[in-house]
Formats: sequence, structure tokens, C-alpha cells
Amino acid sequence: MALLTTREGASIYYEFHEPADFTGRARTPVIFSCAYCTTHENWRGQVEPLLRAGHPVVLWDLRAHGDSVAPEGDDAWSIDDVVVDLLAVAEATTPDAPFVAAGLSFGGLASLHFMARRADRVAGLVLIGSGPGFKNPEAAEAWAARTERTASFLEQRGFEDFVRGRAGPTCIGNRPELPAAEAAARAIIAQSVPGIARFGRQITAAAPPVVDELAAMDVPALVIVGEHDKGFLRAGEVMAAKLPRARHVVVPDAGHIVNIDQAEFFIREMLAFLTDLERSPI
Repeated sequence: MALLTTREGASIYYEFHEPADFTGRARTPVIFSCAYCTTHENWRGQVEPLLRAGHPVVLWDLRAHGDSVAPEGDDAWSIDDVVVDLLAVAEATTPDAPFVAAGLSFGGLASLHFMARRADRVAGLVLIGSGPGFKNPEAAEAWAARTERTASFLEQRGFEDFVRGRAGPTCIGNRPELPAAEAAARAIIAQSVPGIARFGRQITAAAPPVVDELAAMDVPALVIVGEHDKGFLRAGEVMAAKLPRARHVVVPDAGHIVNIDQAEFFIREMLAFLTDLERSPI
């Protein structure tokens, strides 16, 4: 558990977990990127299963989220800044090895933007309940309006009402009674609103699409989405069709937060993907 300072001066929280007493060969590291409004705690349940299989695991918080710090000034709020943050985390944890960039929702989009800029650092992609952004101006405008509603709600009501209300399934899943969901909720509620509202307005809502770049992302990819995650089912189909080496999985009885709703199913799919990735030719 540590804070790093990027070359832009941002303070980013990360955790680097290494397998203990693993006697096999070194396995591919995985870096998990979070959805908007969530924290590294959303991925806690995936750490131990991956460590047991020999994979180093990195968790981190987007700028202004969780234990990361909201930057000062007006020039630190773009998707390019998020890519810089992810690169800094990768350099601090897996400087000599390409990693699997795994992300849920905005975290998946951030992983795609990273891949578009630094393909040399990416061994594979795991895109969960995510999409490549919107080329259609009307769709992009609708997404920005939705993000604005979220930011305004947070400013007026706070994270407690956000998590306990209708938005709960989008940040802790459809089964709030699960211990993993409860832990995720506590971490989300503890966050500061102003930086996250700004992140939504200036980064989440404004990130350009990468649809046209997908065909060039020639690495193994797992595109996974919950069957009840209606906002991202079509996006998953699009990504799976355009990415050259994608496998598409729809998770039964799961919503947006697949890795909490159906944790065992999710980790089985992820471990199978990682095994196939390490067997595939470079």
C-alpha cells in the first residue's frame, strides 16, 4: 500500500500484491482499474484467487477517488492524465513485464486508452461492463448528461444516499448484502465528493471514443458483461466484434458489478483467460 507521485505531481494510491511461496514460473501481472465513483476496494475479492494462481495483482485508485488525491489546478483533468497515472502505477509495480489491463466501466475505457498509447506495456485486456466510448454525437451528449446527473446528485445528497439508493447496483452490485459489496460501499461512502464530481464532468463525460482504434489492438481480450447490465450489453458486442482476439462472455444473473455479483464465475473466466493468454503465441 503506497502513494506515488506522477511526473505531473498527482498523488495516486496503489497496492502491489505478490504471490507468496509460489514455486511455478512468473505469471502475468494484472492491474485492475476502477469504475467511476468506486475504489480499489471493489476488486478486493479478486486478489487472493489470482495470487494463488501465481499472478501478481495491482489495485489502484483513479485521481480524486478512494485514497488518491484530487489534483489542484485546471490542467489535470483529462483522459490523458488518467493514462499517465496508470503508466506510473505500472512502472512502480511491473516495470519489466507487460501486464493485463483489466477495468470495469470507466476503468475499461481507461484501459483501452492506455492500450492505444502504450501497446508495448499491455499483454492483454479484460473489459468488464465497459465500452469504447460514443462516436455518435447524440449518444455522447446523452452520456454527458447522465454523468452530470450523477455529479449533481453527489453534490446535493452525498455518497451515502448514492450507494444506498437507485445507483447502488452500478457501484456495489445487485447483492448489497454480500460482504464484498458491504466493504465496497464503505470505501465509496468515505470518499470526498468535489473531486469525483469534477472527474465525472471533465474526464468521464469528455473522454473521446476509441472505437476506430479497436481493430489495431492485437492482444488477447476478454469482454465480459452481466446479462442484466443493459446499458453495456451492446457495447460488449461491439468491442468483441472489433477487437481481433476477443472472447465475449455474458454472465448469468449479474448486473454492472459482475465481479461482486458473481465472483466465482468471474474469477473462473478470468483465470481461464489468463491461462490461454500465456499459452498463446506472442
